[in-house]
Amino acid sequence: MNTDTKPFLRQAVIDLEESLIREVANAGMARSDVLAFWFGESDEVTPDIVRQAAIDSLQKGETFYAHNLGLPELRQAVSDYMSALHGPVGVERLAITSGGVNALMLAAQALIDAGDEVVAITPVWPNLTAQTLVMGAHLTCLPLRPVQGQWQLDMAALKVAITPRTRVLIVNSPNNPTGWTLSRAEQAEILAHCRSTGTWVMADEVYERLYYETDTANGCAPSFLDVSEPDDRLVVVHSFSKSFLMTGWRLGWLVMPAAMAQHMGKLIEFNTSCASVFTQRAGEVALRHTADITPRVVAHLKTCRDTLVPLLQALPRVQVAAAKGGMYAFFKLEGHPDAVVTAKRLVAEAGLGLAPGEAFSPEAAGWLRWCFASKDLSRLNQGVERLKDWLAKNQLGSDPN
Repeated sequence: MNTDTKPFLRQAVIDLEESLIREVANAGMARSDVLAFWFGESDEVTPDIVRQAAIDSLQKGETFYAHNLGLPELRQAVSDYMSALHGPVGVERLAITSGGVNALMLAAQALIDAGDEVVAITPVWPNLTAQTLVMGAHLTCLPLRPVQGQWQLDMAALKVAITPRTRVLIVNSPNNPTGWTLSRAEQAEILAHCRSTGTWVMADEVYERLYYETDTANGCAPSFLDVSEPDDRLVVVHSFSKSFLMTGWRLGWLVMPAAMAQHMGKLIEFNTSCASVFTQRAGEVALRHTADITPRVVAHLKTCRDTLVPLLQALPRVQVAAAKGGMYAFFKLEGHPDAVVTAKRLVAEAGLGLAPGEAFSPEAAGWLRWCFASKDLSRLNQGVERLKDWLAKNQLGSDPN
């Protein structure tokens, strides 16, 4: 008989909620007739030139460990790329990671102690808030508010939430799932307040190139890097997944103060040791050919957005606004308050796979996320037709209990 009274696992891990996106997807992934828009990735494969770089690396036998912080060639390519967008970003401020989510977890491990206070702007991709809970911190969520389908930030409320006790502010802009995007003036205001409280800003900017407005000269969304100093308490997270169609490659990077980067190699060593060399070679080629890859990706995604959103807006009892950035339409079906139930019904009854808003925060209950990154625009049209037919059959708009 085992008399050990020690906890089997950390309570913070036991208390983690499983992904509601996965819960819905698991209900329909085995069905070939489902039009799936639940995950945040394009259905277009990585460009040939990027894949070939990985193949060439493997053919050369580059199957060994790399530097913890990444290949010098890739770090220089990231430095050149970021500097062209945001002004000088030196190699000494960079670390290559095994994906954007790994970058976020590394930043959390570096900055957050058990018991620390963390503020997150929500709705947001659940991994960002879950990582805070894994670290044993106290999480306060500052919700965006929808106005005619467009989500907005209450700056005054955010400043009240961020105090000298706040260790980290987590902000994702352009935002997954809402498409909400900070202005440069708002970023400067947030950063100034966090300087006054000694709070770190952890900025997830993986969607910065997926930006559809024309108010920036560099063709990307406003970044905290545009308004910050190199030694600010700021960590910016990036990924190759979205702008370069490389979701499965698991490659990302961190921009941080040089004093922090000196220690990041130790954390990488004790997490993953390093990103694989052949994926880093692919990342280097992607960055060197960004002018051939990213503008085409962004132009197509804008076409996808401008195809899907008007179709959704034309449906009865649907609340939606075009997102400024990202790759999602976030919309609400009036009369269907439980999006988890609705999403499962849509899978079962309409063959339509969407992500429920409850996966991103309680205030997004009743909302649904539709990833519009589809190579074939006809899939978007077909999906809307399925939703339209389903709504017509459910005119009372009540979810069964």
